[in-house]
Amino acid sequence: MTEHAHHPAFSFIRSQPIAALNLTVDEYRHDATGARHYHLASEDDQNVFLVGLRTVPEDSTGVAHILEHTVLCGSERFPVRDPFFMMIRRSLNTFMNAFTASDWTAYPFASLNVKDFYNLLDVYLDAVFFSRIDERDFRQEGHRVEFETMDDPATPLTFKGVVFNEMKGAMSSPSSVLWQTLTSELFPTTTYHFNSGGEPVDIPNLTYAQLKAFYQRFYHPSNAVFMTYGNLPVQDLQTQFEEKALSRFTRIDPRSAVPLEQPITAPKIIASTYALDEDDASEKTHVVLGWLLGESTDLDAALEAQVLEGVLLENSASPLLRALETTELGGSPSPILGLEDSQRQMVFVAGVEGAEPDRADAVEALVLDTLRSIAEQGVPAEMIESVLHQIELSQREVTGDGFPYGLQLILHGLPAAIHDGDPIAVLDLEPALARLRTKAENPQFIPDLIRKLLLGNTHRVRVVLKPDTGLSAVKLAAEEARLAQMKAALTDDEKAAIVSQAVALAERQAEVDDISILPTVTRADIPEHIDSPVPDQTLAQPVAQTWYNRSTNGLAYLQVALDLPQLGHDELDLLPIYSGVLTELGAGDRDYLQMAEAVSARTGGFSARSSIRPALDDVEQLSSYFILGGKALVRHADDLVDLFHTVLEDARFDETARIRDLISQIRFRSEQGIAGSGHVHAMNLASSGMSARAALTHLSGGVAGVRRIKAMDDALDGPKALADVAERLARLHAKIKGGLRRYNVIAEQRHFDEIAQPLAKKMHHGAAVQPFKMSPIHKPVREAWLGNLAVNYCAKAHAAVPPLHEDAAALAVLGGFLRNGFLHRMIREQGGAYGGGAGYDAESASFRFYSYRDPRLTETLNDFDRAIDWLLNTQHEGRTVDEAIFGVISSIDKPGSPAGEAKKSFFDQLHGRTPEQLRLMRARVLAVTEADLKRVGERYLKPETASIGVLAGPTREEELVGLGLHIERI
Repeated sequence: MTEHAHHPAFSFIRSQPIAALNLTVDEYRHDATGARHYHLASEDDQNVFLVGLRTVPEDSTGVAHILEHTVLCGSERFPVRDPFFMMIRRSLNTFMNAFTASDWTAYPFASLNVKDFYNLLDVYLDAVFFSRIDERDFRQEGHRVEFETMDDPATPLTFKGVVFNEMKGAMSSPSSVLWQTLTSELFPTTTYHFNSGGEPVDIPNLTYAQLKAFYQRFYHPSNAVFMTYGNLPVQDLQTQFEEKALSRFTRIDPRSAVPLEQPITAPKIIASTYALDEDDASEKTHVVLGWLLGESTDLDAALEAQVLEGVLLENSASPLLRALETTELGGSPSPILGLEDSQRQMVFVAGVEGAEPDRADAVEALVLDTLRSIAEQGVPAEMIESVLHQIELSQREVTGDGFPYGLQLILHGLPAAIHDGDPIAVLDLEPALARLRTKAENPQFIPDLIRKLLLGNTHRVRVVLKPDTGLSAVKLAAEEARLAQMKAALTDDEKAAIVSQAVALAERQAEVDDISILPTVTRADIPEHIDSPVPDQTLAQPVAQTWYNRSTNGLAYLQVALDLPQLGHDELDLLPIYSGVLTELGAGDRDYLQMAEAVSARTGGFSARSSIRPALDDVEQLSSYFILGGKALVRHADDLVDLFHTVLEDARFDETARIRDLISQIRFRSEQGIAGSGHVHAMNLASSGMSARAALTHLSGGVAGVRRIKAMDDALDGPKALADVAERLARLHAKIKGGLRRYNVIAEQRHFDEIAQPLAKKMHHGAAVQPFKMSPIHKPVREAWLGNLAVNYCAKAHAAVPPLHEDAAALAVLGGFLRNGFLHRMIREQGGAYGGGAGYDAESASFRFYSYRDPRLTETLNDFDRAIDWLLNTQHEGRTVDEAIFGVISSIDKPGSPAGEAKKSFFDQLHGRTPEQLRLMRARVLAVTEADLKRVGERYLKPETASIGVLAGPTREEELVGLGLHIERI
């Protein structure tokens, strides 16, 4: 096959090797439609596909978001009800999803298995370009009205729909409301004025005809960009594109280009509110300034904006971030702080949260005065070099522990491709960085950027977002009044139509499709085993060390695991705070500002956390470590080792004002994270009585931990309390750093000596300590925690067995089996929640049910029990057991980054998980049968012994009390 061999329906445009990424990017164009194809050719066998479309809403009905859901509900060649979720079960994918951004929609997947990749490609192409867009799916996924009792017109009307409830949950987050309020004012005339996800009040205005028209306009190859990554031949990929989709289209003009916003000639001031379901609204106001900048497709302008952001906000020594962190005007820098460069025009935001409305003028003055001061005084050249260093490190690092690495690269280049820019230049930054370095030699480079982009830019909006403790009730009353008015206007025929539509949808949801028309993998496609990284060197003297040879692209990773000593209750309560502040303080003879500068200039940063895990055969037997980790380009190995040990040995706890600021920031971050992870919090609450480790998860990282951090933060206003916390942190540090040490180094083998020499001078083995233990816990939990939530998160937990028990594999498979066969239909499709499922949790040795962004509560908890009935009293197909097994195997075999896989291997070794044990547990999964599922279901899933955990808003308190749940407040 010749170089750049491609399908004749495509024209080859150009090819660009990118040495820094170890790949080549080839660009092609489809002759008939103009569709673009960018292929990132690498030796990676985890292949990635994405098709992106520019989708430009003209209102906040959520049309692009609802269409993203509906497109995946059946297509021309695969006319089954839910091919997307069905393919998740019939696949060994390492990633499958769909995304709606403010101006594009994308459909990506990844797989290590070539057959599986082409199966998924077949389904995705048909879904995107030949979707059925069934009206019943629109009603399920988007919105509908039904009577509270489906077939009884005498009962009240209600709004239902997956996206409707998803966005109720999303828009209960103050940061989401803040961002939407700001962008609606910065962009008064373009698509960014609207909420592409949908505003709950506007979503019911979307009609089926509007949805179909949006699909016909934007879901066309002339409006599409195809992006692929991996080692598959381009010609094979394009053959599939052409034969399965593109050959049936001709070029159109989709009229989808996003125009530039008209400049605002004078800054605007906006005041708005968000719903707060708490009595105390003091110091919960957000104050931000937002600027509209240049076009993101102008790579030089985008890099200049990134450097300016870095100089202003990179770390705590950066002048603007320092001002925002240390001011008394707010509790923490804004959660939407920084540069947004994924839209056609970039946005820069600065401000605070935890303020009061009457401080807005002072916050604005603080930001502008800080910018003026920097513009007048300039910044040291070292600060700019530090930012450029961070850009280089970010570009070089091979990630992949969350999203597949290839998908991260594709998503990085996608906005440029969507807006007719140059995604290859975005990925191949070296030439643009060279130009930038030349510009940065001018001492006025940063001052001039500040004057041009910020101080002299009148396209600026100030938003003051105040809490309103009555707004939730007002919104609920308005929704009820709207529905009552709709019902009052209904004729008898219209009422009958609503009932018949509800019945039709219920019948569709109950349909049993012929899923044999969908492609699938089989057990024969599952590899017999997966190799885990093994250390190239394991040394016991003079200090325990493991060395992994991994393809890290010039980066070195350093970790130390210290045996965690026995901790008292007070020390255990303090451990999450200690982990959060340790790497953000001064150390040795550097204060925290000097430390932040040094860390940013020479490393990729440090992180600290505890790692407490139960044994594979005994949930109450713990192995416990405190972990410090860092990374750097290998050329800075000396600095990495030196700074790493300075933090470890000599962290300073005398900077009490800094500790106060950090605790406040931790508090705000933990509060913001509740709505996005409510199902995790609910599951951790439900299983918190299963073991001591499970209780600790809830108390330290769950909603109980959030409440504890809030209480600690509120108590720190007095200097005596602050000094006391600082002293306790210092004592805890002295206790932890003395533990026995085990070092882990990850780099390319040719760089081992460059790291070993400085490391030998700094490391020491520590001392044996009394090991960390906790008293066993086993108690039922029936609790509901109320917070600022517009939807519910429900969970039930059943005590089960540790991972090495022979029943653990069946329980792991059972989670997917229940989700696939029952819970998805009942919780999401019929119940309207954004998500729901079940799973075995090895850390707590429990089996847990959950729902996510759920409008229901009692009914969902009942559905969890009904799932057990369905399991035990239904005859199931053998195929469905295989599908559940595929899901578990995919999660076990899913690759990580080169460094991430080595870290996992190191932690497995630390916690006594041998490769033989891991292979045994994987083999047991492959051997699970339907009889095993029913057996473990009957043995462990007894509804009468289940523990319950719920997160909800205050309006559901009466219902929760009626369920006999103990009520707590976050």
